[in-house]
Amino acid sequence: MENIKKILRKKQAIEIVNILNENGYRGIYADSLEEAKKIILNTIPLKSTIGLGGSVTINELDLIRIFKEEDYNLFDRYNQPDWPSTVQCMREALLADYFITSTNAISKNGELIQVDSGGNRVASLLYGPKNVIVVTGVNKVVNTLEDGIERIKTYVAPLNSKRINHKTPCNLSGQCENCTTKQRICNYTSIIKNGERMGNRITVIVISEEVGY
Repeated sequence: MENIKKILRKKQAIEIVNILNENGYRGIYADSLEEAKKIILNTIPLKSTIGLGGSVTINELDLIRIFKEEDYNLFDRYNQPDWPSTVQCMREALLADYFITSTNAISKNGELIQVDSGGNRVASLLYGPKNVIVVTGVNKVVNTLEDGIERIKTYVAPLNSKRINHKTPCNLSGQCENCTTKQRICNYTSIIKNGERMGNRITVIVISEEVGY
């Protein structure tokens, strides 16, 4: 049964990669987390400046450790003395050579759908860093834009709120309550419909596994 599931996941991942390439992104298929990691490290030259979006997927790839240990220049948002320093680090990362993140959903029309609490990922995806690498599991593929928004409201936002311990209603209820709390997890939304305008600036690596939220 697991082999059948893997065959179906691979088929779905290759299909969405083809759609992404048709829509002006640089879509790349990866069979596993390890293969995705190799693709990223082969893409980014040593000494490059690197920014990060908050992402379970990036943590699962163990990239932060590598960027710290090897000859890269990481804007390390996770190792700052206080919140103002963290915000400043994220601002500086807007001019990085590479920005690495994940997405909350990809529609079968090739739309990348993201919702942020603070907005640094949304901002970096839209404009700023010279190159953006989006890494995603095939589990984030949805049929439509509306399905992507629903996925975020009923699954992604509540899980992320629990993960970073934001005091929000969805942390308890498991679904969006359209709250007005200070720690609201879904303040900024971006929908990228096409990657053509900036000439393959956005690379999307689709892994044929369930990765992240």
